[in-house]
Amino acid sequence: MNDNTIQFSIKEEPENEMRQILRLVYQALDEKGYNPISQIVGYLLSEDPTYVTTHNNARGLVRRIDRDELLQALVREYLKKEEA
Repeated sequence: MNDNTIQFSIKEEPENEMRQILRLVYQALDEKGYNPISQIVGYLLSEDPTYVTTHNNARGLVRRIDRDELLQALVREYLKKEEA
């Protein structure tokens, strides 16, 4: 019998999924001629899905992301880059 404690973390998978969804949404907005960064920021600030195109189901995809979790991940990533 092993007395070592195994650590379990589910944090990375949601962040990877959010990253993948954001990339797809960015690409769909870009393909339709929108400024993807501005549109995504508009969505995050307002939670109004009409900031995101329905092209390639981008609007449906972006609604799968928890905005609070995404904002936390963005701040963590930004601060990590600032510390380097």
